[in-house]
Amino acid sequence: MTAPSPKSLILNLLLAADGDPLEASDAVLASSLFGIRENSVRVALVRLGAAGLLASSGRGAYQLGPAAASLADELSSWRSAEVRTIPWTGDWLMVCTAELGRSDRKALRVRDRALALMGMKPLNDALHVRPANLLGGAADTRDRLQRLGLPAQAPVFIARDLDTALDTRARSLWDGQGLTQAYRRTHQRLDAWLARSHDLDAETAARESYLLGNEAIRQLVFDPLLPEPLVDTQARRAFTEAVVAFDRAGHDIWRRLLQHLPARGKPSKDAHDPKRHTTH
Repeated sequence: MTAPSPKSLILNLLLAADGDPLEASDAVLASSLFGIRENSVRVALVRLGAAGLLASSGRGAYQLGPAAASLADELSSWRSAEVRTIPWTGDWLMVCTAELGRSDRKALRVRDRALALMGMKPLNDALHVRPANLLGGAADTRDRLQRLGLPAQAPVFIARDLDTALDTRARSLWDGQGLTQAYRRTHQRLDAWLARSHDLDAETAARESYLLGNEAIRQLVFDPLLPEPLVDTQARRAFTEAVVAFDRAGHDIWRRLLQHLPARGKPSKDAHDPKRHTTH
């Protein structure tokens, strides 16, 4: 497992806070568990603020900014992703990007991320596709893609009656067996960690629960929510329930840790207010 960057750690802490503000001092303390220096955290806070990803929520406290709102809503929806699925009839959701340029690299990254978050794969240079098993069909998918940054001129539509060769090719774009194995493998890792977590000291438990939980949540955020028979949906539902339980346990571990930290010398808020120290 890779240690987080200050930027990703701060954003993940805010996503996990479910709307509660994050104090700069808590961000510094949490980052210290991963060997991240205080100055790096302060610089990250200022840069995230300048990018509109953070907004002030009082002196030395932050919440997600307007530029992060739509993406945060999408990333936070992993817990309820299963209720957005419906039985698959064999139809396909398609997005045509033929009239969108590729010279603007930033716009291209945003578009590719939006398509990936919706579980879409390139069928050719102009079409992205996924099974049409999402509640709300093309209209809801179009709205979500546009909120995530897909230009409005990109057609989003349902396709059916593909010829056998094209249908077979579309089904082969995902490694369904690999996805199912990954559900089971990560599920087992979460259960095994929880079984031994009571033997860990508080800081080790916090650090490991963050890394393991973040990896599992990322797996669900980018899961394509494929239907049967492409994946084992029962295994995915069981995995999701395991991640929800693990996330709840991780929150409890971090809350106890942050409550304990002041007693061993938590710095004052002013000492970690980036507005008072950072020159960027």
